[in-house]
Amino acid sequence: MTFASEESEYSEQLTEGESSPEAAAAQSRWYAVQVASGCEKRVKANLQQRIQTLDVADRIIQVEIPQTPALKVGKDGSRRQSDEKIFPGYVLVRMFMDEETWQVIKNTPNVINFVGAEQKRRYGRGRGHVKPLPLSHSEVERIFRQAQEAEPVVKVSMAVGDHVVVLSGPFKDFEGDVIEVSPERNKLKVLLSIFGRDTPVELEFNQVQKQN
Repeated sequence: MTFASEESEYSEQLTEGESSPEAAAAQSRWYAVQVASGCEKRVKANLQQRIQTLDVADRIIQVEIPQTPALKVGKDGSRRQSDEKIFPGYVLVRMFMDEETWQVIKNTPNVINFVGAEQKRRYGRGRGHVKPLPLSHSEVERIFRQAQEAEPVVKVSMAVGDHVVVLSGPFKDFEGDVIEVSPERNKLKVLLSIFGRDTPVELEFNQVQKQN
């Protein structure tokens, strides 16, 4: 992929900014890159491979997918550790922006574009190109602090209205409908028929199993 004629000025600006590897690393900034939905890990792996193959590791320093810890609770109450993306559809790249590094990122499969300012075409119709804009230092610090300090997010596959059976406790084998879900407390309320009367009972996720 090459710059179109209306992008030549931007290309020249990037080329003029090239420097030694040490200076490039010191001047590197973080950029947000939009990627195809669900392809964040694939893009990261492809980018890391291309960086080594194309020998630009001195200018494309780091590729990250900011994530927070998550705990997924299955229908049977089982728990599985996972990660929740902070910005689905984006990866962050720490790099020194020049013509070559721009091309490396843009030509990676499933990469859509850098996040930045759209430049108007000098002539004709249609959209112009996007000039990548680096993230501010405070924004980068906030993103990574959020990823490091965030409490695990509980993701449950049960919702209000689901029919469940109780697996343990004094109401074992009772069946009822979920009327409230509280992921932050790891609990839910189920409407059980006790002595012929519908009674709301608070249970933990691992005490119930969803019925089809």
